[in-house]
Amino acid sequence: MPRLFTRFVATSVLAFAAAVPAHAQDAIKVVYHLNEGIQQASRAIGNIRNHLNADPGAKIVVVTHGPGIDFLLEGAKNAVDQPFAGAIGELASRGIEFRVCNNTLVSRNIEPSKVVMEAKVVPSGVAEVAKLQAKEGFAYLRP
Repeated sequence: MPRLFTRFVATSVLAFAAAVPAHAQDAIKVVYHLNEGIQQASRAIGNIRNHLNADPGAKIVVVTHGPGIDFLLEGAKNAVDQPFAGAIGELASRGIEFRVCNNTLVSRNIEPSKVVMEAKVVPSGVAEVAKLQAKEGFAYLRP
């Protein structure tokens, strides 16, 4: 009898584990690192949309520095003269976080008020990427 009971318990545990919904598992966390400018930002937006379509529960943070911040400045447009504002707003509404390097703002004499409202200014873009990877378990992607 004990062997039959042990088998029953083991089977029940496995069945329960298989029934746990996917959303109960930890979301995959990804940091997209942008430092090249408008063309890289355009690629990243497409990549992020595709990423969310494949994994809607992903936790995505976009960290920018150097020319990578340009698409997050008020009035920024892509290579075909379309504003980034719509894409940024859409992605932010889907839970994407945008972070802009303050060191870049200072070195380029850009006022923080010029950064779109969906983005957060962080002290250092490079340090932010490192923190997300080392301390918060984010995977690193560079489009």
